[in-house]
Formats: sequence, structure tokens, C-alpha cells
Amino acid sequence: MHLVDITMFYAPEGGGVSTYLNAKAHWLARHSRVRHTILSPNVQSRGRGPALVRLPAVSVPGIGGYRMPLSVAGCARQLQDVEADLVEAGDAGQCAWAALRMQQKRGVPAVAFYHSDLPRLVEHRLGRVSAAVVRKYVARLYGQFDLVLAPSRLMVQQLAEMNIPGAIHQPLGIDSTVFRPDRRVDTLREHLRLPSNSRLLVYAGRFTPEKKLHLLVDAVRKLGRPYHLVLIGSGDDMPRYPQITYVPFKRDQRHLARLLASCDVLVHPGDCETFGLIVLEAMACGLPVVGTTAGGVAELVDDDTGMLARPNDVGSLAEAIDAIYTRDLAQLGANARAKAAGVYDWDHVMPQLLQRYGSLLAHGTSGLLHVERACVTD
Repeated sequence: MHLVDITMFYAPEGGGVSTYLNAKAHWLARHSRVRHTILSPNVQSRGRGPALVRLPAVSVPGIGGYRMPLSVAGCARQLQDVEADLVEAGDAGQCAWAALRMQQKRGVPAVAFYHSDLPRLVEHRLGRVSAAVVRKYVARLYGQFDLVLAPSRLMVQQLAEMNIPGAIHQPLGIDSTVFRPDRRVDTLREHLRLPSNSRLLVYAGRFTPEKKLHLLVDAVRKLGRPYHLVLIGSGDDMPRYPQITYVPFKRDQRHLARLLASCDVLVHPGDCETFGLIVLEAMACGLPVVGTTAGGVAELVDDDTGMLARPNDVGSLAEAIDAIYTRDLAQLGANARAKAAGVYDWDHVMPQLLQRYGSLLAHGTSGLLHVERACVTD
């Protein structure tokens, strides 16, 4: 059985899609005999698992540093060359249309994972008229897939509103053996040359407009000391202030876990997240979370694990950050850890995903079903 993921959003610099695909590759390698290949414009081809195949592409400004495939035909040729038994597309561009071409011409089952809320992103940048056009495009595209997965119930609802009623809720997951509270290093404040009473906030991810990091920066400046923000990642240039420390993107997840666990609270100001992997990773490290009531993050954070602010509201975000420090952070963190590890560990989530694949292949292929049953009973 050869499972192929194809997307322009997989890159060495990380991101939610990259984390998901890496986790899938590692889990399959440990628990199954499924062959797994990732096709992306942002990688160098190599032959050891997961196998990476580079798609011909061009650099385009405004898409977070990702490269865009040159053509649907080029992506389809690569898919044909690797001889996929099932293809999962992780974006709504050329890669998705290439997967559909293989479905229609070769009978290869095509799965789409709705990782990005494209209409909402377009509305933020180009307005409602453009977003309406994109919604029609998304409906036309995803309506042709054999299976559409969405990481949050909110996204399932939005897809249904775009006349894609068959989308299935499939949450993503985390490795709770990597992200755990005992990664904490008590000397982080000393290392950052901060007073011992500093309140350490953290955000990790790509620095792009849809993450609404300007709101977080403004909220921290509004709060003043002793609040200090650690921003981990890369992307757009960000303002420099004494209350902010920038840390380069951490490819090694253990290094990321160490930083997360050594802070007090993760703050995620975005309102366009379809899921929010970094939120779960922080929760698994024992951190409470401040998020917003818009987007998929609101489905992960409840009153037992953090607080939610109004979206696009600096004052509300600052109030939520300040308020969470009046609560029992240790208990909130313990609740967050229990929820993340107990519900969202990859050992719980990945068999669910394999069941989705297996149901799709049940009429023509038994190989993955056999592997799936073995995984569930291991």
C-alpha cells in the first residue's frame, strides 16, 4: 500500500501541515508497513522515509515563503511516477487538481484535508467579494473528492455551508511523549536576563498576517511589565521591543517543547485557525492557553484549560492574559496536559485516520484495512 501526500504547504521551516505530515510519516513507520511519500515544492528529494519528492515550482510573494507548483500537469506526472494507491491533497491549488486528475484518469482514491480556511483568509486581505468567488471555487474543487477531512467541527460546518455536506471531522494530534511538562527548564528567565517575577508568555508558529501577531504585540505592550513575550518562529519582519524576545524556528520538536514548557501561558491571537496544533503542543507541555473565540482554537480551549478573548480586540486579549494569572495556573496546566494527552495523542488520532482511508479503500483494496486493524489492536 502506497499512501502519498501532496501539498505546497510542507516545508522544512515547519507549520501545521508539516508537523502533521511528519507525524504521520513517523507513526506509519513505527506501526505499519504502509509506504508513505510526500510530494512538495519546498523539499529536496531523498530516498529514506519519509520519501520526499520535489515538485517543480516558482517562488511567489505573499504566501508565507512557500513555493507554488508550476502546473497541475507537472504535479500529476509526479503522482503518476510514484504510483500512489491513495492520494491526500493538503492545499486547494495545483496539488489538489493533480490528485483529482489521478482519481479521474487512474481511479486512484483522492482525499482532501481542509487545512486552511481559504475564504476567510481571502476576505481579510481582499474583501467579501473576492471571498465569495473563492467559496464557489472551494465548493467546485472539494465537491469532487472521494473524501474531505476537516480538523475542526467549525470547518465541517463551513464546508457544509459551501455545499460540501460530506466533510468529516478528523482532528489532528500531538506526540505527548515529546511535548510534556518535565521538559521545563527553570533557568529560562535567567537566560533571557529577566527578573524572576516575569510573566512569560509564548507564541510559536509562522509570522504571517493571518496569525494576528500585531494584536499580541500590542496587548503585551499595553500590559507592560512584568509581562514578557517569547515569539518562536520565522516569517515576516516583526517589531522589536524590550518586552519581546525572538527565537528562531525550532525544527527539533524536543527543543520546541523545552521552550514551551519553560513559559507560563501560550497566547494564540489568530481567528483563522482551522485547528491549532501549537495550542495542543503547549497544552501537552502543561501550559494554559489564551486564545480567541473565533476559529478552531476555541474547540480546544475551555474554561478548565485557559481563557478565550474576543477576536481582533487588543483590549480583550490583554484582559484575558491578565485575568488568567489570577487563576491557578498549575491546575489549568494539569487539566490542559490531561486533555491533550488523553484525547489528541497521535496514538489515538492516527488509527482514526487510517480507518477513514480503510473505509474509502474497502471496495477495492484490503491491504490497508489489514494494517489498520493491526494498528488499532497494537
